[in-house]
Amino acid sequence: AALGTVLVLVLYKTDLLSVWHLYAVNAFSGLMNTVQQPASEVAYTLVTPKKFYQKTSGLQSLSRSLISIGNPLLASALYGLAGFEAVIAVDLSSFAVAFAALLFFIKLPEISSELDSEKNVLNLAKEGLRFLRDNPMPLNIIFFMSGVNLISSAFNATLPAQVIPRYGNAMLGIVTSCSGIAMAAGSIIATFMPKPKDRVRVIFLTMLFSLGTENFLLAFSRNPVVWCLAQILGWIFVPVMGANQNVIMRNVVPLELQGRVYACRNTLQFFTIPIGLALGGFMVDNVCEPFMAAKSSGGILAGLFGSGKGSGAALMMFILGVTGTVFCLVFGTRLRKYKYTEKAEEES
Repeated sequence: AALGTVLVLVLYKTDLLSVWHLYAVNAFSGLMNTVQQPASEVAYTLVTPKKFYQKTSGLQSLSRSLISIGNPLLASALYGLAGFEAVIAVDLSSFAVAFAALLFFIKLPEISSELDSEKNVLNLAKEGLRFLRDNPMPLNIIFFMSGVNLISSAFNATLPAQVIPRYGNAMLGIVTSCSGIAMAAGSIIATFMPKPKDRVRVIFLTMLFSLGTENFLLAFSRNPVVWCLAQILGWIFVPVMGANQNVIMRNVVPLELQGRVYACRNTLQFFTIPIGLALGGFMVDNVCEPFMAAKSSGGILAGLFGSGKGSGAALMMFILGVTGTVFCLVFGTRLRKYKYTEKAEEES
């Protein structure tokens, strides 16, 4: 990430910076994150006592939420006051502080492992997949979240198509900022809530609530206040879900396997996000909007979803609400076979 920032600065100062450079830098940064993220999860496990897994997961989510809310505001203010170079300088300074903290102040204990260090990447990935195959509870949770991510990413592609034609970009910014606020509030809930009786059930119920409320409220309303409320309801329990999944993964997966299992988890759980984004955009532009444009403005569908630009996106929200609710209820029958209690946590 730091090298990418330096490269952007050099290109900017030499008047060579183009949009494709930013895409390339972001792609490279994302590639590095695929290595960094599993390693950071193992590091959290190493330095965090088991009884604090839920709290630290909540604090992690709170940190990410505050960053997502504050970064654009601070960067915009700094850019306006001091220019692009100042933004780059602050970015590199934050990297230096984080790097120094990890290098000098965070001491990670050694992991005792009898695994062959000469195994290649494919063999290591197979070990992660083999563990998940032999442990169906975390695997089914991952598959469940993969489906949730497909639907939620399609939602992310649909939301601008509903808001912008009716109220413009400024309103889209307000509506989307409500999700960040909700995530911050949900992170606080996850940090301080007591241990649930069954973490698997919490994961299922939080996602059923999120997918079953937000999409329908957005589909049937043309009021921005209701849209903001829908965003809050849809996102406030996401950190609670994430904290409970993290606790299960950290306790169920042996420490020496966590890096490769988390890497496999990330692949299986998040590969549906780009698919959902593409699918959501395609459905709105090529199916839902043309379908609503062909309907009478006085018909039943117009009464439900409105008319004109944005009505097709509202119809897509309804489709996503039905799909998400049905998916959670159907997959929930499989998740009911598993239960992860405080007793199981202590035994692990």
